[in-house]
Amino acid sequence: MKITILGSSGQIGAYLTQYLKVKGHDVIEFDKVNADYQDMTRIPNVCLQDVLKDTDFCFFLAFDVGGSHYLKKYQHTFKFLDNNSRMMCNAFQYIEKYKVPLVFASSQMSSMSYSPYGVMKRVGELYTESLGGKIVKFWNVYGIENDMEKAHVITDFIDKGFRNGVIDMMTDGTEQREFLYAEDCCEALEAVMENYDDFTSTDPLHITSFISTSILEIGKIIQDLFGADGREVQVIPAESKDTVQKDARNQADTFITKWWKPKTSIKEGIEKVYREMKHCHE
Repeated sequence: MKITILGSSGQIGAYLTQYLKVKGHDVIEFDKVNADYQDMTRIPNVCLQDVLKDTDFCFFLAFDVGGSHYLKKYQHTFKFLDNNSRMMCNAFQYIEKYKVPLVFASSQMSSMSYSPYGVMKRVGELYTESLGGKIVKFWNVYGIENDMEKAHVITDFIDKGFRNGVIDMMTDGTEQREFLYAEDCCEALEAVMENYDDFTSTDPLHITSFISTSILEIGKIIQDLFGADGREVQVIPAESKDTVQKDARNQADTFITKWWKPKTSIKEGIEKVYREMKHCHE
């Protein structure tokens, strides 16, 4: 099967690209990191049109997004809104024209109307529903990241530990999140693709671990990994509360577990990321 991954160099896209290649699929990578002509904010984009015209299936993972640092700094800016609007307008017109089966990567934040990022994701969901595509909602997927400016909490904490020996947190760490290791996420996306006709556009396809962990607990797990390697690392919570998600708590729907279940515990997943980042730092 010829599969196009929009956002193939992103945190999830990079894992999914490798995962599907190993499975024997013909994977077309599309990401501005590869070349300027693969910048999805460029309208029109003949290259994007040609790729989607000749594909059997599309994973729409491309988005201007990052962790809490990134969102807090950029999500209210014109550029952030314009980039994501352009990417969606650009891609969805070709997906509609060539009737491409589609999985759109949304977020559990799409219900949070105070968040520009959440609103943008909700717009993507509406596009996808209108085309009969499938919507998956990611809940804090983590893995190796190439752009540390956009790093999410786990990679950010590990990077700080190696660079400074101090994990200074943005919040007091009491907020809880559901974290999912990237390889488990790839298996979930494959399950959605392989069972595409079993789902409707409004099915609640929540891709998560279904287990909540506080940010303080994440910091302690990472601190212990450094300690086991003979490195002393401090974890310093801030006094402030979470302002990006405002500690809003959605309830994950377990509907997808009829087709897929996560395998990797939070400790196992963080250790895998830690070992890979340790290798890079050394």
